[in-house]
Amino acid sequence: MRAADLAGFTAAQLLDVTTAVMAILALPQSAADQVEALAVPTGQGEQWRLTHAIRRWESNRDIRHLLVANGNPAEDTYQEISWPYLRGLGLRRLDGVRLQAEPAPNTGLQAAWIAAEVKESGITSLALSVSAYHLPRVYLTVLKALSRSGIRIPVMPDPVPVSPDRAAPETRATAYDLLPGEVERILRYNARGWVATLEELQRYLRWLWNDHRMLAARPD
Repeated sequence: MRAADLAGFTAAQLLDVTTAVMAILALPQSAADQVEALAVPTGQGEQWRLTHAIRRWESNRDIRHLLVANGNPAEDTYQEISWPYLRGLGLRRLDGVRLQAEPAPNTGLQAAWIAAEVKESGITSLALSVSAYHLPRVYLTVLKALSRSGIRIPVMPDPVPVSPDRAAPETRATAYDLLPGEVERILRYNARGWVATLEELQRYLRWLWNDHRMLAARPD
């Protein structure tokens, strides 16, 4: 999708997405070292999502859970999430690692699984380790899934530090190329109730900043 393809949306709708992205990225990335769990939605053949999360997991034993969401088997670059595969990426600490066994062809299914794992394990705080261009949609989708499960916990962004010029193995498209499609999906899925609305996000972030200031206001 090209930026020109967003012309069918109003300026107000596009501003809502921009506002949501700003509000999510205003949360300190360093707080990802202070949470109880990391969650990694895999996809696009972007192995760097996993290697980034595994490095954080292995270096910080205060993080007690690592949730690895499965991807879409229809992708040419799909890699089955298995213990041998993760060990090959540097995973050594296995206690607390949970893998999504069933395929997850879309972000909604990944988010539903993450929410179920949060509920089952009694997780009290979470960071989302994913490529920056995809992070706002993942954040809004996970927030919606948690809300539907009656869960409200601190959720922190953990964008993978990778150049936006680096092409995703699945599509050979860069983050610059993929971003318009992410914006379009946020707007389209918003209308279907699959992602948190701007109003829902704002209410949640007010709670997060007010009630969990030691986490949300942690300086980088």
